[in-house]
Amino acid sequence: MHNALWKRSARAQALAVRTGEVSALALVDAHLDRIAQVNPAVNAVTQLLAERARAEAAEVDRRRAAGAELGPLAGVPFTVKETTAIEGVPTTFGAERFRDFVAQRDAPPVARLRAAGGIPIGHTNMPTLVLAGIHSRSELFGDTVNPWCADVTPGGSSGGDGAAVASGMAALGLGNDSGGSVRLPASFCGVAALKPTYGRFPADHRIGPDDPTLAAQLLVVDGPLARTVDDLRLAYELLAGTDPRDPRALPVPLYGEPLPRPLRVAMVTDPGGHGVHPAVRKALESAADALRDAGYRVDEVADVPRLDDALDAYGGMICTEFATTWPVVKPLLGEGGHRYIEMGVQRARPVELAEYLRLTGVRMGIQRDWAVFQEEYPLVLGPVFTDPPFAPGEEARDTESHRRVQNALRLCSATSFVGVPAVAVPTGVVDGLPYGVQLIGCSYREDLCLEAAEAVERRLGVLTPVDPRP
Repeated sequence: MHNALWKRSARAQALAVRTGEVSALALVDAHLDRIAQVNPAVNAVTQLLAERARAEAAEVDRRRAAGAELGPLAGVPFTVKETTAIEGVPTTFGAERFRDFVAQRDAPPVARLRAAGGIPIGHTNMPTLVLAGIHSRSELFGDTVNPWCADVTPGGSSGGDGAAVASGMAALGLGNDSGGSVRLPASFCGVAALKPTYGRFPADHRIGPDDPTLAAQLLVVDGPLARTVDDLRLAYELLAGTDPRDPRALPVPLYGEPLPRPLRVAMVTDPGGHGVHPAVRKALESAADALRDAGYRVDEVADVPRLDDALDAYGGMICTEFATTWPVVKPLLGEGGHRYIEMGVQRARPVELAEYLRLTGVRMGIQRDWAVFQEEYPLVLGPVFTDPPFAPGEEARDTESHRRVQNALRLCSATSFVGVPAVAVPTGVVDGLPYGVQLIGCSYREDLCLEAAEAVERRLGVLTPVDPRP
């Protein structure tokens, strides 16, 4: 029984603790044993909070013995990306400069999960400062290994959480996404992930006292990773809502008004017409068949609205804001950490103020066009990544590799720019590697994304947890 606890879903783990089937301490110990077994090979957990987690579990058990009502995540261990504060623990961002940058309080999503009874069991790896690439390699902690195959990256920038959840070190992980950073690790590691609508979850992405600039405010959202879509739903319900620490977070209902059925889904196999690998196309077709079997109407359409316009504006705004801080940031990235960003700046150069202001209006127009499109198609089925998983560090190897990886991630970048929600869900294994798709919804209709992703999962199955493979 002890050895099997870490294989259960987060919801099942919490139920076992609430009913007294197992103690929270036994649940935490089961995960600590699993971490000791697999983390040396995977290197996903960077700062293990073993004794602290055991103490919090003992408090959960004490409260249960006293007859207190336990929360929906009672005793469930979760991991937290190195960008996101856990009180009393360094938030290192994977950089030597922040090795001792101890957090004074929990970030809003950590506080939400902890309030529900969850227990942070450790920080997880990422690219240095989330800027050194898409592969999860940091200056402080080195490379995270994809548990399916060491020859391909686990993705990033939330790759540590993707690998930890996939290999059974935690049932839930907390990452963030500004262009695919929870969806890509989910796809490459065979798990599920939710990128919420801008303003759905409260967050705090400051490094020090100053808030980030506009593009970072608009694009970066925190999001959970899990082995099952049901666990994503559980995390979604706990993470949403207002918080005075984040005025962007809105009191929008978790579940929107029912829409006419059958719900229409636009399947876009090759966003922008820039090419798609046959294995990715097959994954989309498998997901479409699953949705049709569940009663959805799936139509293959030529494209999403204004994909290339969104990518151009995304690059222009990000690079313009980033250019002002690059001289300070570059030395913090460690050896070779600057290559990925500098290749990106070569492709999407900073613009002058007048052009930057114009791009803010372009974003509004693209959002409007998406809203009109999604009146007809409330859901879009598309690729997370249009190529197979790639080798660690390939995105920063040379300019052509950088271009290829960025091109394959284009639908994630565009949907982050628009601000709409998406759920990444696995579809199966090809040549020993997991593949997945994403379901993109209207603003604040995460419920539709989750419902459709559950239909895909019911048909195509859950792929993890897995033991690390060479």
